[in-house]
Amino acid sequence: MTPGILVLAGRRSSTLDPLAATMGVSHKALVPVRGEAMVGRVLRIAAETFPDAPLFVSIEDFSVISEEPTVKWLHEAGRLTMVEAQHHIVDSIVAASERTGFPLLITTADNVLMTPEGLRAMVAAGLEGDADAVVMLAERADIMAAHPDGQRRFYRFRGGAYSNCNLFWLGSPRALNATESFRYGGQFAKRKKDAVRALGLTALFLYLSRLVTIEGMFRHFSRRFRVRLTPLVVADGRLAIDVDNERTHRVAEEILDREANA
Repeated sequence: MTPGILVLAGRRSSTLDPLAATMGVSHKALVPVRGEAMVGRVLRIAAETFPDAPLFVSIEDFSVISEEPTVKWLHEAGRLTMVEAQHHIVDSIVAASERTGFPLLITTADNVLMTPEGLRAMVAAGLEGDADAVVMLAERADIMAAHPDGQRRFYRFRGGAYSNCNLFWLGSPRALNATESFRYGGQFAKRKKDAVRALGLTALFLYLSRLVTIEGMFRHFSRRFRVRLTPLVVADGRLAIDVDNERTHRVAEEILDREANA
C-alpha cells in the first residue's frame, strides 16, 4: 500500500522566521539549500522515491510556493495537492488527514537531508509492523558522525541519547491521538513544563531520571494516548539534522557538498 505523503511548510507564526529573513524569503520553506528551495527538494525526493504516492503540502497560502519549479511541476502534473495550514501544527495535521487519508507519511519542508532510503525504511516499518504510529530517531553518536555541529539537543534515556528525524508514520485515524504530544510545541528537551502538559508527570519523571529506555518510554506513551507507538532508530545520523537556523543551514550544505563531491 502506497501512503500519502504530507509535507508541512506553513509558518508557525506571523513573525518572519529569522533564517527566512536572512535569506530574503517570506517562508523558511523557500530558503535555498545548494540552490534549491527546501520545500522543492523535499517534495522532489518524496516524488522520486514513491512515484505513485499522492503528495500533499500544508501551507496557509499556496501562492507563496506555487512558482517554485518542483512544486509547480508536481501540481500541474496532478500529483501535488495543497491543504490549508492551521494555526497550530497539530490542527494542520488533523485537517490535512481529512484530505490525505491513511496511511500517512509526514515530514517537514526543512527536512532537506531526508533520503530515499530513510523514506523507504519508514514506510516498511509502518506497513510491516502493528503500530498505529512510528517515529524515526537517530542516536547521538551517529548524528555526530554525520556532522559534529549537526545537533545540540538530545532526548536522553537509559542506554542512549536521541534526536528525532522529522519523519512520522500514521497508520490510521487512531494515530491522531499521538499528535497531541506536539500541542505545546514538542520541544520537550527545552521546555519541561510543556512536557508535563503534553505527556504527563510520570513521563517527565521517567525522562529526567533516565530510568527508562527509549522503547520503554514509547510503551508509556502508548498507554497514555491509547495507541500503539513505536520508535524506529536508524543508523544514518544525518536524517536527524534539519534546517532551523544559519548554523544548521551551513551544516546541511556542507553535508550535501561533501556527498556531491565524493
